[in-house]
Amino acid sequence: MSKIRLGVNIDHVATVRNARGENYPSPLRASLFAQKSGADSVTIHLREDRRHINDSDLKKIRSKLKIPLNLEIAATDKMLKIALKSRPPFICIVPEKRQEITTEGGLNLNFRKNNLKMMIKKLKQKGLRVSLFIEPNLKDINTSKKLNADCVEIHTGKFCNLVNKNKKYSQEIKKIQSAVTLGNKLGLEVHAGHGLTYRSAKILSKISGIKEFNIGHFLVGESIFVGLGKTIKEFKKIIK
Repeated sequence: MSKIRLGVNIDHVATVRNARGENYPSPLRASLFAQKSGADSVTIHLREDRRHINDSDLKKIRSKLKIPLNLEIAATDKMLKIALKSRPPFICIVPEKRQEITTEGGLNLNFRKNNLKMMIKKLKQKGLRVSLFIEPNLKDINTSKKLNADCVEIHTGKFCNLVNKNKKYSQEIKKIQSAVTLGNKLGLEVHAGHGLTYRSAKILSKISGIKEFNIGHFLVGESIFVGLGKTIKEFKKIIK
């Protein structure tokens, strides 16, 4: 049985840095510390408005990191060009709206589908692993396979909100389980991410077939109190 991987998203280290326009705290330093603490990959989202991670961060982290870098990008020609130039081993294509605080849902796979398919093809031709950030529904799983993605990352935001508010989440868990089962059946590697905390990650870790968890906001927030290394180790213990 292959181990379940932890991807550590360090975007919000850059958010704190940018709040004062300083050069600290350093996203590169956070990435290297995550690597040292047992992270299996580091995730960064290069947003079109550069609200946290910027091009310089991407360049530095890409050159220094020994574990895989997972670059989240919008499905645009400009972002494709950046990804093809920097060539991080992992790419996750995500939806993006300027006015949103954080990613609010999965990709609309029917919007400019041919462009998305071509984007995936070009990335894969360079040997990059391509993941699509989608809602936990069977239609999107099937479409992701037809688009020739390597992986899907299930948007867990709705489930996590229900858990955080102590509301019933059994229906959402069933949706996620069904999506994971179909994804595995079709040969897609299935990941999970968005809004995960210790509690919600522990619940999801009981679903067989999720190969990778990508966790950022809560992890960076918790590290303020107990340290980044300890937080990473706790998540590794929860999901294994």
